[in-house]
Amino acid sequence: MDLTYLIVDQWGAFVGKHSERIQVRLKDTLLQEAPLLTLNAIFITSRGVSISADAITACSEAGIPIHFIRSSGYVSASIYSAGLVGTIQTRRAQIEALSDQRGICLAKAFAAGKIFNQAALLRYMAKYRKQTDQDAFRELQWSAGEILDHLIELERLDGPNIEALRFQILSIEGRAAEKYWNAVRQVVNVPPDWNGRVGRGAQDPFNSALNYAYGILYTQVERAIILAGLDPYAGFLHADRAGKPSLVLDLIEEFRAPAADRVIFAMANRNTRFEQDQDLRLTAETRRTIAEGVLERLEKPERYGRKKMLLRHIIQQQARHMATFLRQERDAYTPFCVKW
Repeated sequence: MDLTYLIVDQWGAFVGKHSERIQVRLKDTLLQEAPLLTLNAIFITSRGVSISADAITACSEAGIPIHFIRSSGYVSASIYSAGLVGTIQTRRAQIEALSDQRGICLAKAFAAGKIFNQAALLRYMAKYRKQTDQDAFRELQWSAGEILDHLIELERLDGPNIEALRFQILSIEGRAAEKYWNAVRQVVNVPPDWNGRVGRGAQDPFNSALNYAYGILYTQVERAIILAGLDPYAGFLHADRAGKPSLVLDLIEEFRAPAADRVIFAMANRNTRFEQDQDLRLTAETRRTIAEGVLERLEKPERYGRKKMLLRHIIQQQARHMATFLRQERDAYTPFCVKW
């Protein structure tokens, strides 16, 4: 079967184009190759990798993004076709929405999607403990209910624009997340001394694994936003800051639990070791395992409206719905909510 993703993680590897295929070589040894026709993305996750101008040009013309990801999961660069960012009408609408109710609707929807899907994942994990661990089943169901209570609080918020409500929305999201991670600690095989969720800069293996999974997911969300004609740096729930891709951080919220958390929790409960090197960075083998797990998850179908669709395609659809809502061609934006 032809590869749809290339993960390049070997020091000294060279990415080049041969005929209509992208090849990864280490000196004279062919490591991987994939036809341009079926390739979805290239992930360069190691230092010391070089890539030819022909390969970059061919990928750009074929609409194949090239992502450069650090060992922490931070996406340091992505290469897209220049033509993809040439949309004006959608970007004007996106900026204007910061001053009216559209910005509030989107920010509340992103937070609601995250809260709903966190509760859904807890209920999903509860379902498999109903017969074997009644205490855990009840605890997870209770926590999921408490998390969903925050949706009522979110719905009641009202104000003139997103600037007036951002702090309150983030506060609600944060309190729901605290309950979520406390419940996760009860049923996921985290280290006994795990001190809770830490984002960028985390040095413990479990948080590092989550951050790396979010980094892989980030690339898919960013691609969907760009293809929808939106500006990745003009967000609603997350405030503007130079170099901060706020809209990517907004849209990724509704996909964290179903696309990344579920993968890492399953790996932890299978006793997969998130190996680190002496500098507390995830090893190349661990990073590859996580990347493959998230990318495989994105190829799984989920219920979306009245039909089933690959999770990767749902991300794209949500970005397009956001764009049409901002252009006022759609009355509302509804977050993606998993049905497990």
